[in-house]
Amino acid sequence: MGANSSSISDLSENEYLKRLSGAESISENDPFWNQLLSFSFTTPTNSAELKLLEEATVSVCKSLVENNPRTGNLGALIKVFLSRTKELKISAECQNHLFIWQAHNALFLISCLLKVFISQMPEEEMQLHFTYEEKSPVTYQADSEDLIEELLCCLIKLIIDIPLLDITYGISLEAVSTLVVFLSCQLFHKEILRQSISHKYLMHGRCLPYTSRLVKTLLYNFIRQEKRPPPGTHIFEQQSDGGGLLYGLASGVATGLWTVFTLGGVGSKPAPHQEQSSPLASQSLLLLLVLANLTDAPDTPNPYRQAIMSFKNTQDNTAFPSSNPHAFQINFNSLYTALCEQQKSDQATLLLYMLLHQNSNVRTYMLARTDMENLVVPILEILYHVEERNSHHVYMALIILLILTEDDGFNRSIHEVILKNITWYSERVLTEISLGSLLILVVIRTIQYNMTRTRDKYLHTNCLAALANMSAQFRSLHQYAAQRIISLFSLLSKKHNKVLEQATQSLRGSLSSDDVPLPDYAQDLNVIEEVIRMMLEIINSCLTNSLHHNPNLVYALLYKRDLFEQFRTHPSFQDIMQNIDLVITFFSSRLQQAGAELSVERVLEIIKQGAVALPKDRLRKFPELKFKYVEEEQPEEFFIPYVWSLVYNSAVALYWNPQDIQLFTMDSG
Repeated sequence: MGANSSSISDLSENEYLKRLSGAESISENDPFWNQLLSFSFTTPTNSAELKLLEEATVSVCKSLVENNPRTGNLGALIKVFLSRTKELKISAECQNHLFIWQAHNALFLISCLLKVFISQMPEEEMQLHFTYEEKSPVTYQADSEDLIEELLCCLIKLIIDIPLLDITYGISLEAVSTLVVFLSCQLFHKEILRQSISHKYLMHGRCLPYTSRLVKTLLYNFIRQEKRPPPGTHIFEQQSDGGGLLYGLASGVATGLWTVFTLGGVGSKPAPHQEQSSPLASQSLLLLLVLANLTDAPDTPNPYRQAIMSFKNTQDNTAFPSSNPHAFQINFNSLYTALCEQQKSDQATLLLYMLLHQNSNVRTYMLARTDMENLVVPILEILYHVEERNSHHVYMALIILLILTEDDGFNRSIHEVILKNITWYSERVLTEISLGSLLILVVIRTIQYNMTRTRDKYLHTNCLAALANMSAQFRSLHQYAAQRIISLFSLLSKKHNKVLEQATQSLRGSLSSDDVPLPDYAQDLNVIEEVIRMMLEIINSCLTNSLHHNPNLVYALLYKRDLFEQFRTHPSFQDIMQNIDLVITFFSSRLQQAGAELSVERVLEIIKQGAVALPKDRLRKFPELKFKYVEEEQPEEFFIPYVWSLVYNSAVALYWNPQDIQLFTMDSG
């Protein structure tokens, strides 16, 4: 490409890239590397920009794949990068822009090339490209066999050791992204990878001792949400204090390569959403999720998952168990705040799920917080906007609620937290409502949405399980929440009658025709009766354990008493209907004695007085409703495709050709 050209379309003709990918071997000590690595541009900030770059360099990459077995130039580039990273930490402390600039550029090239190799060939073949030595087409030397491991270790040490400054932000982000690229071989396999070269190196050998520090650093990157530095921060600017010569040399080399090649434009104003985002935090969280969901090795459990399962609060002074060498401490308050603020993203919700489910220290801490509304309300917003969320995000949010409702203290405390003006809840103006009542409203709304749209039994089951866990602790239910509980039962009742009628008509039809296949209404009826039974148990649990705390529910029950008539003698519901029938009869009698045309306030007053007078021993005791979330036997079959779909769909720093992806279909990602 010409000295003054800065067009992406010219990259395929760039003389330095052509030499790198050509048939000539380049020594690690060749001045060529200084020239190649002295380009200046704003690193691509999203997958769209990287797609443009990838399309412009197809011919260069193809040439490198063909020639690298004879030249070993990929290995030489990696060795050049490794040699320069040895002084990165001191370069950051000394503000050595030139050194960090070239190291970043080397890593960016490695990441781009690595992605091409991973997407185009099996891991075993790719490994040979790391081990080929110059002029020997199919041989390699023993001392180069661990180049992959050395690169992986170098990237990990770069992430955990290099201080995060404006001038190091880019290389820190690139190191995290390159590790994601290293692990992306999973994207190109339909089956879950249980063994791979990158897995082996990350779970054994030289990388293993850095496990806890890597997990801790990635978590802190997520917690801090550091914004990308202003454009041009890492680009050399004319200095007046002796830096002029250095700048002149660097800019001269850059001009020889691709001038100031701009992708997105050096100094250009970023889009508003980019100004607010933290690509390092986003990419660090994605890498953390990928590492945590690697399958266990045959001889050892996943150390990154072990680290996530066992880390403790910085204020916890108890000793670490000797059985877990990967434990560490982190500031739980900062982590909690970040999780509360970031729940709009799938990634943050998945991290919250993992921590609540797998780390008992985090779960205990969160359940003891006195500001649980900061965490629960964002989760409820996810469920409320179910139409706008993917199904996996909704499931994670729902399971988080189920895990939280396993705790009786949580179920009590949420009714003591009063919220004001819930603006995102549009069905009704909620000027004041308890967190518990809001949770009930949103879960019931999710059930109703599922009944009319997705009809997913799994979602139904988890929603009802969360309500059941809370039911014995229902306190001072908002009148609207009480109405919605009974309205849901009304909807289920109508659905039951409809399915029953269809089943009856189907049975009549089968008597007159033997040839026509009939729908399985019996199965539909069985499912709807299971849900009705569950709703009756939830209502019964509340009446048995906290009737005197919930006059609004008794009011709603009396107002719709006719709904329950058909279930009194039904064999599937007869036992559970005894208490509900007793409550309806008892309070109906007291209302009749009080006379006709009673105001709402007077009815509620009578209910409150009656709740004190109702003998508790007349209500039959049933086993306590308690449901515990249990992860499926092979959770990786769900979580690994889910995590990689998040990586694939992330707008930060990575791009893969959808035609190459094998792990999941594009419309399901």
